[in-house]
This record gives sequence, C-alpha cells and structure tokens, in this order.
Amino acid sequence: MMYLRAALTAFRRGGSSLPSDVLSRPDVAVDVEHLAAYNRVCGFGLRDELPATYPHVLAFPLQMRLMTSPGFPFPLPGLVHVANRISVVRPVLASEPFDLRVRAVDLRPHERGHQFDIVSELLVDSSVVWTDVSTYLRRSGSGSGGSPSVEAPAPSAVWSVPADIGRQYGSVSGDRNPIHLNALAARLFGFRRAIAHGMWTKARSLAALDGRLPSAYTVDVRFKLPILLPAKVGFSASTTGDGWEFAVHDVRTGRPHLAGTVAALVPAS
Repeated sequence: MMYLRAALTAFRRGGSSLPSDVLSRPDVAVDVEHLAAYNRVCGFGLRDELPATYPHVLAFPLQMRLMTSPGFPFPLPGLVHVANRISVVRPVLASEPFDLRVRAVDLRPHERGHQFDIVSELLVDSSVVWTDVSTYLRRSGSGSGGSPSVEAPAPSAVWSVPADIGRQYGSVSGDRNPIHLNALAARLFGFRRAIAHGMWTKARSLAALDGRLPSAYTVDVRFKLPILLPAKVGFSASTTGDGWEFAVHDVRTGRPHLAGTVAALVPAS
C-alpha cells in the first residue's frame, strides 16, 4: 500500500513549497527481534545500544507518510537520496521508550533541479538525542552529473555484496522500492541491475567501525554511484583528529559508491 501511494505521486507537477506538517509517533518500543534481524543484515553485533542508523528505519514510515501526503510538492519516483547526516547526542538503549517526529525543510535550488531535507528526530523525555537529515534531489535541470574520477584508496576490507541484499535490507527497513528488489524494475529507472540501498551501505560502513566510534558523534555521508548487485566493493577508513574518514568503492574500477566522515560531538557548554 505504501508503494502504491508512492507510485500515484508520479502525477504531481511539482510545487514551490514544502508542507509545514510535523508527523510524530509517540512511545515507541523497540522490537528486539526486529533489531537483531537489522543488526544481522547490516553487520552490527548484538547489544543493548541501538546502531546510529537503526532509528532511521523506525522513522521511515513517517517519512513516507509525509512525502506521499497531498501537500508534498514532488513525485516520489525519480527522487534521489544524495546524502544523509546522523547526529547521536548519546547512545539510545533498546529498552528505552522514545518519541519520533519527522518534518520536511529547506527547499532550495540545485544545478540539477531542487534539493530538500527530511529531518527525523528521536526524543527521550522530550530531549532530542538523535537527529537524521536525509537530503533528496529532484532532478529537473541538465547540470553536470556523475561522480568525478578519483583514485580509490587501498581498501582495508573487501565485501562481497549478495544479489539479494536489497531484499534482505528491504525486509528489515520497510524500504521495498522495486529498484532494490529486481533487475527489471531497476532497468525501468536506468540501472542495469538491482541496486543496494544507500542506507544499507552507510550502516554496513558504521558496522565496520563498531567499537571505535565516540559516544557522541555526527556521521555524514554522500551517496555517489549506486552499487549494482551482486558486487564486490572495497571499504577504506582512516582516523582524523576527532573521528574518521571512510569510503566505499568498486574494487575493480575504483568508482566511488559512498564517502563519509565521523566527527565527535562536543557537549554544549
């Protein structure tokens, strides 16, 4: 039903403003079996703390509800998720009840169309302890596209990404966009094969850094070229002054799939 509503937004002709609605879900309780399934698919160990990317999948139904609402200006087919930034003020435990809220902000011009942000927040006792900003591009222009050719760093790990990772991640995230599930649907949108979810790639990267992250941090990624499934990709990471730089690329061609940073959050004085 969710993706039927999304498909029906294809008839939208665009607009000049985002809705001011704030959608919320109070008193969320984590399903530990669902959390365990998510951790397995993304490579996290099993423990009480939620991975930084996990609340994103809990907020996803609210995000979809907002973007399929009558006041939303853009059709969902063709939207490109170009970046995601998550800030963790402090670890969230699976045993903690919390509230979620979602809103759309900052519609702005881009050389290839328009960009906007979907902001999701997790609140414990009315305090925001986790924030997720997903940036989307609605193409309408003919500006330069693609990612510049750069020499890929030497990988610290090589991952074999299975052909069904889109189905696996879709089952735990709720994001069952057909371009991730089968090659035929992907070809309708210009991809030779089904593609991995960008948020799976981000989660898998954070899982590779598990145990080496600050207790409070911001992880910011840019999604580059999609991972065509199945694939063999290289993961590289290096320390910075207060965090990490990391990347995912095709091991054969060096073409970039994701570039990201982790920076420690400084407590407010």
